[in-house]
Amino acid sequence: MNIKNIKNALTNLSGNLYHRTQIDFAYHTNYIEGSTITPSEAQNIYDTGTILTSKDKVIVLKDVTEIKNHFTLFKYMLDTIDEELSEDLIKKFHFILKDGTLTDVEKTWVNIGEYKSKKNFVGNITTSLPKDVKKDMENLLDWYSKIPKKSILDIIEFHVRFEHIHPFQDGNGRIGRIIMFRECLNNDIMPFFIEDRNKDFYIRGIKEYQNNNEKGYLIDTCLNSQDNYEKLVKYFLED
Repeated sequence: MNIKNIKNALTNLSGNLYHRTQIDFAYHTNYIEGSTITPSEAQNIYDTGTILTSKDKVIVLKDVTEIKNHFTLFKYMLDTIDEELSEDLIKKFHFILKDGTLTDVEKTWVNIGEYKSKKNFVGNITTSLPKDVKKDMENLLDWYSKIPKKSILDIIEFHVRFEHIHPFQDGNGRIGRIIMFRECLNNDIMPFFIEDRNKDFYIRGIKEYQNNNEKGYLIDTCLNSQDNYEKLVKYFLED
């Protein structure tokens, strides 16, 4: 499969592959973070800007906004696909994802599009202190930029290190996963997003990778999701 054909199909911002990827990626990546939006609701939001739900379901407005914002983020990621991966670009990704999602209380201490001001954590994993985030991000991007030919293993390694830093107050997982998709696309590697059925394997994989240096769980999960996205690509792009 020619990755350039996939990149062209997506960056043209039209057609069935772009349309399907937008909906599926937004649903799956938000589901991992606890979103209540279903696949059919995500499709309705994308296609019509409306939601058709069961009469007993309570709609969480933040979940709706974050689905809509992910649509915008994905398009912006493709629009800027040829730019160097940088702190400013990653901060812009975060601003787009979180814009309009904060409560009045959150607005007093969460600066969207900026690094965290308070300590955060992922499970039992200690993340970078706020005072260290900028330095840690600079070191991460410097390490990554010096890899002459990036492999999927390098991109997964970047993701693990990014999640360990956890540079933003919220939204780190979704930003990290869209960076993985972007960097695969930019390095002639089949892109992918983590699916809902792989959520537990993905979370376990990151923990094992970070805590025990056991890389196999996360790598296998990413490769499985990659295989599944390749099937979607073949369905739309091959005769």
